[in-house]
Amino acid sequence: MTAPKSLPVLDLRRFAPDHAERAEALAELRDVSRTVGFFYLAGHGIPQDEIDALTALARRFFSLPEKDKLEIEMRKSPHFRGYNRAGFEYTRGTQDWREQVDFGPERGKLDLLPDDAPWRRLIGPNQFPPALPELREPVLKWIADVTAVGIKVLQAFSEALGQKPDVFEPIYRNGPNQLLKIVRYPGRDQTDSDQGVGAHKDGGFVTILLQDVVGGLQVDDGEGGWIDAPPVRGTFVVNIGELLELASNGYLKANIHRVVTPAAGGDRLSIPFFLGANLAASIPVLDLPPDLASEVRGVTQDPLNPLFREVGRNVLKSRLRSHPDVAHEHHSDLLEEQAREKASA
Repeated sequence: MTAPKSLPVLDLRRFAPDHAERAEALAELRDVSRTVGFFYLAGHGIPQDEIDALTALARRFFSLPEKDKLEIEMRKSPHFRGYNRAGFEYTRGTQDWREQVDFGPERGKLDLLPDDAPWRRLIGPNQFPPALPELREPVLKWIADVTAVGIKVLQAFSEALGQKPDVFEPIYRNGPNQLLKIVRYPGRDQTDSDQGVGAHKDGGFVTILLQDVVGGLQVDDGEGGWIDAPPVRGTFVVNIGELLELASNGYLKANIHRVVTPAAGGDRLSIPFFLGANLAASIPVLDLPPDLASEVRGVTQDPLNPLFREVGRNVLKSRLRSHPDVAHEHHSDLLEEQAREKASA
């Protein structure tokens, strides 16, 4: 199949059990899943007023003095929550030029034992800015609302694969892995490169991205080029994560994408949400119907970024690589262990 040169628009309402176009919608979802792996999602049900309010709060946060943003610097959190200045996150070892604040489910820090799985260190509370206390409740509401959308999308993918809609429910029901990023990309005059975010795949089930008004997201077209995905008001951009590629043995495609730095004098705001399985879960391989199983391609293997079916192991690996300052501050023992394993390999 040849990837389209622009992303299709799918309407979530068409996947409802009683919708007259449901079969056609599932066929369209299968098609986009086999090619570009990205689409615009309309009909998601989140009011535009809620969207506008969150983006306005995001702008207010990034307008705070740096000292107020650094009150919740991610380096202070062993759970990788909080604010990062531009250039402090890395993709494949290269700096990403975006400032951002990361939030997850609001949970208590665990009392860890020496033999506990290392990924349990990821569980804990968020950091919210004292200088903008009104950010807390909208962020937690957004996580809940967009999680509900993500589960509906996941159910549609399940049915498109010939499965029951709740086939993945056992591995997310006890608390899915949720990550919300509120991101600002400064213009090219304020960065050292055009890399807003380097080329990568996402690691969860699905990503649900809210864009403001400035573009920059580009999706690999599979032919050596890139498909631009400019903002479309009232929609999200949805893409497949590596967990779905693993579960479908490569039938679904977690595609490469990047963000290009905005032009000088401007900036770009985006709010991506990543929905994954419970950190304690392992990803099964689905038993696909024969007509789909015959089209399985196998999971893409990247020697620089090995995939594990253990969800927590995958997530921790990603966070340690992306945020070396947090890793050195709180998890130096894990880095030393990784170095020993690499040396003995």
